[in-house]
Amino acid sequence: MTTATIFVNPLKTGPTVVVAAVGEAEGSRGAAAALACAGADVDLPTLLVDIGGRAPRPALLASAAAQKLEERLRAHLPDARAAARGQVCHLAVPAEEEGIEVAAAATDIARGAPTVLHVSPALLQETLEGGVDLRPTGVLLRADLPVDRPLLSLAVRDLLLRDLAVAVLKQRLSWVAERRALFGALPAGAPGGLSERFAARLLRTPR
Repeated sequence: MTTATIFVNPLKTGPTVVVAAVGEAEGSRGAAAALACAGADVDLPTLLVDIGGRAPRPALLASAAAQKLEERLRAHLPDARAAARGQVCHLAVPAEEEGIEVAAAATDIARGAPTVLHVSPALLQETLEGGVDLRPTGVLLRADLPVDRPLLSLAVRDLLLRDLAVAVLKQRLSWVAERRALFGALPAGAPGGLSERFAARLLRTPR
C-alpha cells in the first residue's frame, strides 16, 4: 500500500475513538460501526477505520457527504480500500505499522470529521503509542463481565491516566443492530444500538 504525504492540520477538532475487545469478548466491530453511525449526520460523515479488517463493499445507499469523503481518501491514498456506506465512510487497512500510518493519514484527510478506529486487542497499545499522529480522544472497550473484570480494570486505569474518555460496552449489540450499523444506518438511541448519552461521552469534541 502506498502512503501519500499528508500534512497534519493543527486546527483539526474531530474526536478520534479507538474501539477494541477485552479478552475473548465478541462484538467490538459492530460496536465500532454503531459508534461511527452515532457520530455522523447528513453533512458530516464519520470515518470508520477497520485495522486488519476486510475491504468494505459499497452500499446501495450512501450520503453525499460519505461519498465525498470516499473520493478524497481515494485521491490522497490511491490504494485505499474505502467505501461509503450510509452516513459512514469505511476504510480497511492492514494490521501492521504501515496500516496504522495510513489510518493516521486518513484521519487527517477526514478534515475534522469524527473518526472511529476498530483494532484487535493486540494492537490497542500500538495504536495508542505507535508514534503516529492519530491523536485519540477516547476508547470504547467491549468486555464481558465478570469474566474480564480484572483485565478491564487494568486497561481502564491506564486509559484514564492518558486523559482519554473511556466507556465499556458490557453486552454485545443485537445481530440486527450490528447489521444496521455496518450499513451506516443505526443512529444513536435506535433500538438495540448505543444510547445517545453513551455515544456523546465518547464523541465529545476535544478542547
